[in-house]
Amino acid sequence: MKKCALTFIALCLAACTPTAAVRGNLVEDYRLAEVKTGVDTQSDVLQKLGSPTTRSPFDDGIWYYLGQRTEKRGILDPKIVEEKIVQVTFDKNGVVEDIRKTDPKRLDIPYDRDKTPTSGQQMTVIQQALGNMGRFNKNGSGDEHHGSGEGTNIPGR
Repeated sequence: MKKCALTFIALCLAACTPTAAVRGNLVEDYRLAEVKTGVDTQSDVLQKLGSPTTRSPFDDGIWYYLGQRTEKRGILDPKIVEEKIVQVTFDKNGVVEDIRKTDPKRLDIPYDRDKTPTSGQQMTVIQQALGNMGRFNKNGSGDEHHGSGEGTNIPGR
């Protein structure tokens, strides 16, 4: 009995172990130190840091590397443990002009888990079932009122 209780406790504790995930391109500091301003080109940066997460929509010479490490415990929402935003700027010749770590401060906007109201009729299952009574063709051909719109309860026909 003690063995079962210890096994149960061990399984419960293992279920609460955090699950880590990395999203995006989380650039490590040693890889970032390999990129030299005024020396490396766009192809060098691709080899050293990988593909950028996104590029500036207004300037092709600005690349962004966005990455975050999250932990999730059980059924709780994941928490951001580490986050990095690196901006690499290139000059007109495609040579690295500037490397900048951006401060990833965020606004804490609470999630609203309510459903978005939609327009339309609110009908119960019984209303839906009874509402469909008599709408089907008795002979099953489906062509009785095809094109005329007569005999249907659909507005505008």
